[in-house]
Parts: sequence; C-alpha cells; structure tokens
Amino acid sequence: MAHPENGRKKSVDGTVVKVLKHHRDDRGMVLEEHTSRCVQRGEVHELVTTDQVDTPPGGTVDRVGFLGFAEIAGAGVLDRGDEVWVGRERIGTVLGWDACHFPNHYNILIACDPPRTGPEVGLEPGAGIRFVPAAGHRAREEELGSLLATVDSPRDLRRLNHDALRALAGEIRDLLVRKVPEKGGHLGSNLGVVELSLALHRVFESPRDQILWDIGHQTYAHKILTGRADRFDSLRREGGLSGYPSQAESVHDLVENSHASTALSYADGLAKAHQLNGERERVVVAVIGDGALTGGMAWEAVNSIAAAKDRPVVIVLNDNGRSAASGAGRATRLRGSPAYERFLEWGRVVAKRTPVPGGTLYEGLHGARQNLREVAAAQNPFEGLGLKYVGPVDGHDIEALEQALEQARQLGGPVLVHTVTVKGAGHTPAETDDPDRYRARGSYTARARRGEVAAVPDRTWTSVFSEELVTAGRERRDVVAVTAGLMEQKGLSAFSLAFPERTFDMGVAEQHAVTSAAGLALGGLHPVVAMHAMSVNRAFDQALLDVALHRLPVTLVLDRAGVTGDDGASRNGVWDMSILQMVPGLRIAAPRDGRRLGELFREAVATDGPTAVRFPDGVVDADLDAVDTVGGIDVLHRGEGEDVLIVAVGSMAQTALDTAALLAGEGVGCTVVDPRWVKPVDPGLIPLAARHRLVVTVEENELTGGVGSAVAQALRAAGVDTPLRKFGIAQEFLEHAERAEILRKLSLTSGDIALHIAATLDRQRAAVRTVGTAA
Repeated sequence: MAHPENGRKKSVDGTVVKVLKHHRDDRGMVLEEHTSRCVQRGEVHELVTTDQVDTPPGGTVDRVGFLGFAEIAGAGVLDRGDEVWVGRERIGTVLGWDACHFPNHYNILIACDPPRTGPEVGLEPGAGIRFVPAAGHRAREEELGSLLATVDSPRDLRRLNHDALRALAGEIRDLLVRKVPEKGGHLGSNLGVVELSLALHRVFESPRDQILWDIGHQTYAHKILTGRADRFDSLRREGGLSGYPSQAESVHDLVENSHASTALSYADGLAKAHQLNGERERVVVAVIGDGALTGGMAWEAVNSIAAAKDRPVVIVLNDNGRSAASGAGRATRLRGSPAYERFLEWGRVVAKRTPVPGGTLYEGLHGARQNLREVAAAQNPFEGLGLKYVGPVDGHDIEALEQALEQARQLGGPVLVHTVTVKGAGHTPAETDDPDRYRARGSYTARARRGEVAAVPDRTWTSVFSEELVTAGRERRDVVAVTAGLMEQKGLSAFSLAFPERTFDMGVAEQHAVTSAAGLALGGLHPVVAMHAMSVNRAFDQALLDVALHRLPVTLVLDRAGVTGDDGASRNGVWDMSILQMVPGLRIAAPRDGRRLGELFREAVATDGPTAVRFPDGVVDADLDAVDTVGGIDVLHRGEGEDVLIVAVGSMAQTALDTAALLAGEGVGCTVVDPRWVKPVDPGLIPLAARHRLVVTVEENELTGGVGSAVAQALRAAGVDTPLRKFGIAQEFLEHAERAEILRKLSLTSGDIALHIAATLDRQRAAVRTVGTAA
C-alpha cells in the first residue's frame, strides 16, 4: 500500500548520514541484518513510489538504484529530478521517495548515471550523499523561503527545533504579506495566529486529531502548513484556494465555516461521535476568537462541552483584544497588573452576555483575595462552568504554546487554553491600523506591504448608507443603530462617532441583536439593525416572532446582498429575500442605485412597522433615473410595443436595461420596471403584466421563494395568466470566483437573458401557429 505522502515533496535535503544496503530475492526487497538495528533479519519492505519500477526478484536493475533507508540530516527539499552526489561523483537523479515509519528515514529511488546492474544496488553504510536541488526547487525556496519550502505536511514540523520554527514563522508572515493583499482576503487575523498554528500542528496529529477554526478566516497559516503554500497565488480566485476552510482542498479542513460561533458546537458533536464509536484517542480542538466568542451559540456549546468530563475537547481561545472577550496579559494574573485590569474589563463585557448575573460575576472577578489559584479562578467564568483552564499564555511564544497545548491534551476532558495574541502581529502597518488591523478584503491592497493604506473608493453602497444613517440620526432622536459586529464594514462608524450613546454593537450575535432591537422599539425608538445579508437567516426566528409578530418599527439593513463572488460559498447574500418573504407585515426594499438607497432607507425609517433594505457590495454605479412611475413602481424603459415586461430587482436593473436593448435589435419591445419595494408586490404591477405577452423577473437571489415566485403568485391570484419566466439563482451553493464570472455561469448576463427570452417568445409563436393550423 502506498504511503499517504507518496510522491509529494519532502523535507529531506542535506547529507545522508547512513545508507542501508539491501538486495531483492523472491520475497521482494530485503534489508541485510547489519544495516539497521530497527529492522529484523529477512523483513520485507516494498518500495512504492509514483515512479514504480518493476524488477524481477533476483534480477538486474537497469539505471535504477535504491538508496534504502536513508537517514537525512539538515534542511531543504528533496524532489524528483534532484541530483544525487557522493563526494565529487554524481551518481544519478531522484525518481521518487517513500517515507518510512522511522523518524527522518526515507526510501529513495534514483536513476543511476552511469547505469548500474546487479542483484544489489546500493552504497556502503555511512556513505556521504548530497542532494542538489533542481532548478524548480531553487525557485520554490526563493518564493516560499528556505524553511517553508521544506514543509508540505504537519509532520514536517516535528523535525524542526524552536529556533527553526521561529524562522519559519517569519517566512510564513512574509508569504502572507506578499500574497494576501494582492488577492484580497483576511491579513491581520492570519498574521496573529502564525505561532498558534505551528504549535497546534506540532502537538496534535491532524487529521486524526480534528482542528476546527472559528472564525474560518484565520486559517491561512493552517493552509500553508498542510501543503497549500504553493497555491497562494490562486487565493480567492476561481478554481483556487478558498479564503476559508474547504473540504475539497484538504483532509485537514473539516468544516467550511465562514460564519462565527459555530466551531464549539461542531466540536461537541464530534467528541460525542468519537466516544460512541470507541475512538478514545482522538482529540477535538476548536480554535475560537477574533470576535467569535461573543456569539450566544458559542456559550451554549461551552455549557454542553463542560458537562462531559470524559470527552477530550480542547478549546483554544485566541484572545487578540479585538473581540468582546479581550483577555489578560502574559503570565501574571496579580491584582493591579495591566493584565489583570484587561481581564476585569473582559469580565465586565462577558458578564453582560452570559447567563451568569452580571453583578455577581463581576464581584467575583474583583473580590477574590485568598491566593493565586483563587484569583485565577475568579478572573474567568470558564472554570465556573466546569472547564479546566490553562493560561493565559503568550500566543506568539511557540514553546509556551506547545507546553500549554500538551498539558491540555494530557488532561483528557474538556479544557480551555487561553492564548493572548496580537492581531496583525509581525507587520507594523497591520498592528497599527485602527480600527480593524487589516482584517478584511478591501481594507488594504498590495501597497499594504510597503506600509501604505489603500484609498477607499469615494462612493460605495456602504458609504451611501452610512451618510443616510447619520442624516437620519440628526433629524430624529429616536433613530438608534444596532449591529452584530464589524461596525465599520457595515457602515456604522460615522454614526457611532456622532451618536455613541445611540450605537449598540452586540458582537457576533445576530439573534440577540434583532430581539434587542425589538426591545428598543418597544421602548419608543426606531432601531436600524445592520448586518450582512447572508447573516439574516440566523435571525429569522427573531425577525418573525419578536419583531413582526409585534408589528414593531425595526429596519433591517442588509449589505453584501446578492453574489459576493470570491468570498466563499457561504458568504453570498442570495437567500435573504426568500427567507424574509415568509415574514408577515415585513416590507422589503431593493434599491437599484445610490439615490434610491437613500430614498428607500428614509421611507423605511418613516414606516411604523418592520422593514428591510438590501443592497450589494462594492462601488455604486451611476444612478438610473425613471422615465415614468406607475403607482410605486419606477418605469426605467418603454420599448416599441409591449412584448415583454421585465421586472428588475435592485442590482439587476442595468442588466435588465441592457437586455431590453439587445431584444430591441431583434424587434422585441420591452418595458423595464423597478418595483423598488419588492415585498409586498405592488398592485400596479398587475395591469402592466396583463398588457404584455411575457413577464420576466430578474433577481440576484435564489429562485425558490424569491421575488419572481411572489410576482407569479400575485398574478395568478389576480387572474392574470400572462406567462412568467424567472431569472435568478438555482438552489445550489456557489463556488468562489469573481462576481462577473459567477453571474456568467448562472446565465444572469444580458446576453444570456435576451437569448432565453427570445427562445420563449419563439415557442409562444410556434404554439399559436400550431393552434391556428389545428383550427
């Protein structure tokens, strides 16, 4: 059976300190007795490589030599094509290798030069051999770094000492700073977990031990250490590396979690499964931080994990000071130290977000005096919940991390390891960038590596919303802003500066944010809840039963609606209009441009009931003015004749206009309308549809339960039997790629839509001719 790393690059460059002689007989490859203390006389070893060479037992070997068990010292990379030298003699090139079970020993197959024949091919034990990297290896070392080029799997880390590991951490940071800004992605969060990633893969044996990351945007170093360093040029590109864990990429990626606060629940279930399956040696590790511990779901999972004292779950808290659970300093936890004060502040925040009564928890944090152990127990709620606690530990000290993680592993049951890291560590521009330390795509470009911050486009959808929110805040004292984390990304920073007392960041807790907004509305205010469109599904129950049931004036503002493209399958906002269609009394607005965003937002805030306003990511294009209005519907174009009524939803307005232009060239008259408010269906749409031969809806949302379905239902209810064709997104998860490429694959371009409409009209004409002929 082939070794699991058969044929892959391996860290075995350097000098062979021992070569074991061998020969073949009718049993296969046999190692001689004197060659190794690890091998018994007559033991059979099969050499399996991607360049398998079949030789008959006892026969000759032509141009192929087998170096046997080669014990390697030094660093570098061995790969097919590398030259093999003994002293000043070049004896051949590497064909392949097969890792052995003994540390630092490898079977190496070479092409001999000149050819060597005989039943035994090998070198005397102790022969000194050098491997000279091929040109491709030299390029790889130059691209990745001399140490990083030797790492293709977590096992390669275990041969390195801590000095080498610290150097390796520097090479990983260099790769991240060079590659991530060019492709877009999360830089600061990944720079902060380099040493933690190294320590995790040194202590735990992935994939046997399962490592989960929460949030998944901090896995770039993990990807590098699990054989994907060469692919970072493809980050977030079609067919390339995902910006989050991906099962399709590696067995080391367990779940594709881009949403926060989920990993602990996964870990709880995995640990239970291992216990039921009798797999007692497997450890589940959940790395949580960068805001993820602020989610209520995470605390529900902590409660469940802590209840099972015999299930090995290691929770690693990546405390980088950027989340609500900002933690303590390095080693000391003495009262009065800066670390202690940070922990007290962390306790104040956690006290507000846990079931433990806030006053009681904070008094416990502040009042323990007996001894260091009691102080430590009082400083965090984890031990009170039943978790063993290790830390705090410096998250950039590899040796300290390894010791803490190994201690947690040995403890067995549920353990929390508290690591304190610096977001953006090792890259000064990221460390000093406020407020998000180069967290996300769009907050920096390739110039970040030179210490320059990228210019932000003057006019984005988010910036337009931000301006409108501040204006509404100045005009109305009852307008308050609520968000579930990422305040700047969601356009609330300006409002928070102008009205700090009217701004509420709930952390990554969408359910709590929406119900808290319901409470604000019950108190006579009009809350504006800003969240990503793909996150509203988390708060559906709260929007349905806590807001809409009580007919409360709460406005949900959903950014990044539609196809977001390269940010991963779960980051597309293509479900919100389908989900919210089910909420009675909720109105949904989909603005087509910046001006309409302002108008519809102001209408939403003025509404005495629940509303939602959704808009896409990125730069706002030019405004598209209406040529007429019908009821609350904007007419964007009237063609020569009323063949097709195109209902354009939000961001698809320009595509609809382009489609109408293409069809006009074929003699098809189109009317293009923007309903502005897509829920409920405007009654003015009914007579418009009745006058046309075909109704077409175009939306950047899933077709199931979307706007097209709502329009079809409204037409049928009104007795209008005009055929309807829906264009949108099929019920599938979208692979990451550029937005334009995804829309092309979905046939949501003007050319594709025009072709489908023309074909539908042709079928209608053919059906009419058939009926006429039959008559």
